[in-house]
Amino acid sequence: MDQAVSTVERSRDRLADITLDTKSLGRANANTEHEREVAIFDILDGNSFRIEDLDDGPYKLHLSVIDDRLQMSIVPESAGTALEHAIALTPLKRIMKDYFMICESYYEAVRTAPPARIQAIDVSRRALHDEGSTLLRDKLLPKIIVDEDTARRLFTLVCTLHWKG
Repeated sequence: MDQAVSTVERSRDRLADITLDTKSLGRANANTEHEREVAIFDILDGNSFRIEDLDDGPYKLHLSVIDDRLQMSIVPESAGTALEHAIALTPLKRIMKDYFMICESYYEAVRTAPPARIQAIDVSRRALHDEGSTLLRDKLLPKIIVDEDTARRLFTLVCTLHWKG
């Protein structure tokens, strides 16, 4: 395959814009706001987002939480009909709850704990984050295909949407 063509095709399988439903956002502290901003920036900086049987990308993604479901409204950047996709958040709830608790421990430890303690908490935090992003990625299949990094950052956004302070 011609290199120029493969680059163009790959660039179509991505997110070009992400918005979050303000009604879905809970009370956020500075750490949550920062995580949300970094996740969006990182996704837009480089991601892989493909919709099975469609080739209309790049896409605009709007995320909201409605009745314990992650609602994804996906529209081609060049305009067109929105694709609505929802997944239940119930399978992610335990992981998100544990992740919220360990993040609070991590932020507290950063202020007062020795480096070894911070590192130990961070290892646990990352493991939970990996578990959550893998589960989210699996729940999006087969309709939406994302790479590992995109799944990790989307999991962060889902957590910040679901976080109620």
